[in-house]
Amino acid sequence: MINKKDALVVVDVQNDFLSDGSLPVPNGEAVIPVLNYYIKAFKKRQAKIFATRDWHPLNHMSFREFGGMWPPHCIRDTKGAKFHSNLVLPKNSIIISKATEPDQEAYSGFEGTNLLKKLEKFKVIRLFIGGLATDYCVKNTVLDALKCGFRTFFLWDGSRGINANACDIEKSIELMEEYGAKKVILSNFYFWMV
Repeated sequence: MINKKDALVVVDVQNDFLSDGSLPVPNGEAVIPVLNYYIKAFKKRQAKIFATRDWHPLNHMSFREFGGMWPPHCIRDTKGAKFHSNLVLPKNSIIISKATEPDQEAYSGFEGTNLLKKLEKFKVIRLFIGGLATDYCVKNTVLDALKCGFRTFFLWDGSRGINANACDIEKSIELMEEYGAKKVILSNFYFWMV
């Protein structure tokens, strides 16, 4: 059963990663209703809800013009950096901004943020992680959660990937499972949520 020692981490469900954005994840919108269900269940059980976001400066190193591999995206305080309007985050959700400095990349919600300190403060034991994109920010957040010692669940039905290279999504899921994450969908633990 979901309880106060659990936390949901919604990864980067931002406008620029959706269909009208500058770096769209194929079928990214499909995660929103699924994640909303998870959010509702975690809120009902008074478990913590975190939402990570890319919060880049204009000259971020991940952008092609500065030597990175991506088009400009999720530039702080722009429409593209906002969470999608259909994502129903409670007012008390804890927002984690990452990759906020020009010369620091961060695919993981733990990298260069206070996510770990917040989780420790709330005595969280289990993390449930999903969002965008499976093969980048979700994967890295899951792997760092495992390194930090959390029992970690990858929300397969609440995640979508880019697949920049053939089989990236599949390999990412295999890697997460290899390191100890459990791949789940709503029906796997629906009884925990009711």
